[in-house]
Amino acid sequence: MARIPLPARDAMTAEQVTVHDQVVAGPRGTIIGPLRAAIHNPELATAWSALGEVLRFRTSLPKRLSELAIIITARRHNSQVEWWVHARAAAEAGLPVAVIDALREGRAPCFDDAAEAEIHAFTRALHHDAKVPLPVYNAVLARWGARGVVDLTALIGYYTMVSFTLNAHEIPLPDGVATPLMGDTLTPLPEAAA
Repeated sequence: MARIPLPARDAMTAEQVTVHDQVVAGPRGTIIGPLRAAIHNPELATAWSALGEVLRFRTSLPKRLSELAIIITARRHNSQVEWWVHARAAAEAGLPVAVIDALREGRAPCFDDAAEAEIHAFTRALHHDAKVPLPVYNAVLARWGARGVVDLTALIGYYTMVSFTLNAHEIPLPDGVATPLMGDTLTPLPEAAA
């Protein structure tokens, strides 16, 4: 159960209904996760939704790589709703199930794709050290250019905010969905397997 009220549309203020309807009409098609909390501040929810749509649906990175960075972030913070939504999206985007399973279980993932390994290394470093070693940074920069490395960094930061919001307010999984991740604190992210 959430720590704050999660109002149904018919219990929302006019400003909240406006935001709700804009989100539902957009690419998400529903309000789930952190927007359920952010809607308590309609101005924040509007800006949040707009930023989230750019980072989720309109970055320069292929969807499977964006989703990889998102699920690494979800795993780091044990963000149940974020993992549940994005592990499915990662699989649909073509990320190997073995990689998803390894991350979920806290094992070192094994990558056959160099771009996936680079995204993992960059995201892992940023979460563990709050900075990225130059060779790791340069690998992403060389492959995706300045826009790609900026998009990736913003994506990681945004989904960290999502994780914090979901965890702080204990936004629940949908009814009937089992908790996908074990752990209550920050999860160490192993380096990729060789």
